[in-house]
Amino acid sequence: MGLAGELRELASNLLWIWHPDTISVVRDIDPALWRKVNHNPVAFLHRIPRNQLEERASELALEPRISFAFHRLHEYLNRERRAWGDIYAGPLRSKPVAYFCAEFGLHESIPIYSGGLGTLSGDMLKSASDLGIPLVGVGLFYAQGYFNQRLDAAGWQQESYSEAEIEYLPLELVLGPAGKPILVYVETRTSRIAIRLWKARVGRVDLFLLDSDVEQNSAADRGLTGRLYGGDSKLRISQELILGVGGLRALQAMGITPSVLHLNEGHSAFAILEQARNEMNSDGISFQDAVRRASLQTVFTTHTPIPAGHDRFDTSLMEHAIGPLRDQLGISQDSLMALGRVNGADSNEPFCMTVLGLRVASRSNAVSSLHGHVTRKMWNTLWPGRAETDVPIDHITNGVHISSWLAPPMAQLYDRYLGPNWRDATCLPQTWLGIDSVEDAELWEVHQTIKTRLISYVQRQMIVQEGFRAKDKSPGEPTACHLAPSVLTIGFARRFATYKRSDLLISDPARLERLLLNPTMPVQVVFAGKAHPKDDAGKQLIQRIFKMSRDRRFLGRVVFVEDYDINVARHLVQGVDVWVNAPRKPLEAS
Repeated sequence: MGLAGELRELASNLLWIWHPDTISVVRDIDPALWRKVNHNPVAFLHRIPRNQLEERASELALEPRISFAFHRLHEYLNRERRAWGDIYAGPLRSKPVAYFCAEFGLHESIPIYSGGLGTLSGDMLKSASDLGIPLVGVGLFYAQGYFNQRLDAAGWQQESYSEAEIEYLPLELVLGPAGKPILVYVETRTSRIAIRLWKARVGRVDLFLLDSDVEQNSAADRGLTGRLYGGDSKLRISQELILGVGGLRALQAMGITPSVLHLNEGHSAFAILEQARNEMNSDGISFQDAVRRASLQTVFTTHTPIPAGHDRFDTSLMEHAIGPLRDQLGISQDSLMALGRVNGADSNEPFCMTVLGLRVASRSNAVSSLHGHVTRKMWNTLWPGRAETDVPIDHITNGVHISSWLAPPMAQLYDRYLGPNWRDATCLPQTWLGIDSVEDAELWEVHQTIKTRLISYVQRQMIVQEGFRAKDKSPGEPTACHLAPSVLTIGFARRFATYKRSDLLISDPARLERLLLNPTMPVQVVFAGKAHPKDDAGKQLIQRIFKMSRDRRFLGRVVFVEDYDINVARHLVQGVDVWVNAPRKPLEAS
């Protein structure tokens, strides 16, 4: 196969995301090119000349490292060691879990995510791979992804989009037995939309992404999957039709029969109706019986703690998008709308995707203990007569995929004290017994190394940001600030929606000044995050923080890093001293 062939195979499986040894091999060949291609090895290998690749590999004696990474990939895929799923999830091998989500946050080079929902779903795929759980992901391929963020001289968010160079992404077109692309179709009242499929290999797990940019579609339909969370309600319901109905049809076209439908947020809830249609067609049963069967296969996870964050569609939009499927289900418009209404008899109430998921799924869950309480209270009226504590919505606190977020120097420290196999047993208390043996000074030294790397990264980003604003800059206006490794560093990075309370820290300027400029215990804060293009209130929050960062009193104490993505989040999570995640109360000086 040769060195170049081994590197191409390594790049084609996203296992490299959480295997830093593989990443370091590619990065060492040409660090500048590695940053330029946004840490994407597929793009890297496309853009580096073959002779330069071989010369650098020879100079740096990289052949053994590449060979080691290549053989480790095959050992991982061939399961030379039994994984958790091999023991406890064997029945899923023939009929896997189908995990539906509107966004997947796997890597910064594949911008089909906006925030926490995508980060969770990406980590879910990687964890399932490590655990050996038979699972397939189902999402949408957004050719323009989520927007690129820049702040103008006034601190107002500006959005731009760029077209994906798909030949440079770790994706492959899904082909049928005849070597032609597999196409599936969904129907609205006005069109028949063709959908092609892209596959991303995420370790042992496959993620299938649906794409309506197919030549036989109209221009409008080709653009349906163009952007994540863009457009109006008509575009949104069309995307959700493609995700839920088209996603299930895509699995069927590939011969995959899932035993469980896990719907991560309401965007994919139409899959329940498509599954009911399948049950009706296969066994000739009524819609009511088919829905009961679909319910037994469905798990629903809700994320959003405010009513305004849940998708709702009026009757005319529903009829346009779901009308043909409703005809096949043999139910009336009122019966369909009732499935998505809190009060099924209220003809003025729009259809809510979350209500459909909660009403039909056999199991529903929130994403933390506190969110569970909020969600049960929010949707209590779906179960009239029940006490809030009896509402059938459980909660499972979100976790993370440790290998994706742990900095390599800290992972090496764990290797020394916990043993080389600690990643395979993170849930066992005995795994962590060795942590008490770590010397405080050694732990602090490793943390400071990572923190210094964060500060260097932030300063590079600030130089780039100021370069974009240079033409609009006033004479004498402050430029990039400088963080200090010795100062307590707080990180806050989220979507800038008002309910996420990103302005708590700056709500009392006098108190903030006392915290930041304390002569003996100063503090510095790094903010990052995007507001939805239509969310002016969220943009105003960003602008307030930006102006605070330009205040001469706070230079080097408040920083806003633009164009938030997984790479920014990874640097912050790994390097800050304190990670703040929507505190229930304002931070107090201690």
